[in-house]
Amino acid sequence: MFGELKVVDDVAAAFAAEVIAAYQRRVAEDFSLVLSGGETARTCYERLAAEADDQIDWWNVDVYWGDERCVPSDSPDSNERLGREALLEKVGGVHAVHPMRYTDGADPYQLLVGEVGSFDLVHLGLGPDGHTASLFPGSDGLNADPGRLVVMNRDPSGRNPWERMTLTLSAIARSRLVIFTVSGESKRDAIQGVVDGADLPAGRVRAEQVIWLVDPAAAPA
Repeated sequence: MFGELKVVDDVAAAFAAEVIAAYQRRVAEDFSLVLSGGETARTCYERLAAEADDQIDWWNVDVYWGDERCVPSDSPDSNERLGREALLEKVGGVHAVHPMRYTDGADPYQLLVGEVGSFDLVHLGLGPDGHTASLFPGSDGLNADPGRLVVMNRDPSGRNPWERMTLTLSAIARSRLVIFTVSGESKRDAIQGVVDGADLPAGRVRAEQVIWLVDPAAAPA
């Protein structure tokens, strides 16, 4: 089972509502939130920042990233930069921020994720090829040892440039909630493949709960 599919008119609004609900039912005082990248993620974070002002105490939130390109943190291609611009700078401050830094390699983030135990919420996107985080079809990262939580990875097709650092499927599986946000007709074939059981990286994601928020343009048949 790939998770619960919800076709929604406004993916960003639905995402904000799901994050707020997850925060309000959190099992501890602190709340661990793993950010993604891409333009859909940007709109989701901007909406979350706008709607959660009086519903999330951001000083209880620890922020992580699910993947990052090997680029400087101020690069337009940096997921860290996107998360800071779209969310962190708008909410004014959180309890802790843990960016992925490619200059450190994967091991320090591996140790950090191991110490976290279970993430409260992991946000993921979906590429037209079925990749999620930086786990690409046919890439070595898909076959990481079960004890490996963070790896360096590349897209073997060459369509996505840059070496990446990414959470593994094993790390994502430790999450209480995974939310996919999927927008646009270009993603329709990929989400259809996931629903049909094709062996796509996104279709391999498992967690305590997985929710897919999909707009009508991307919705499967």
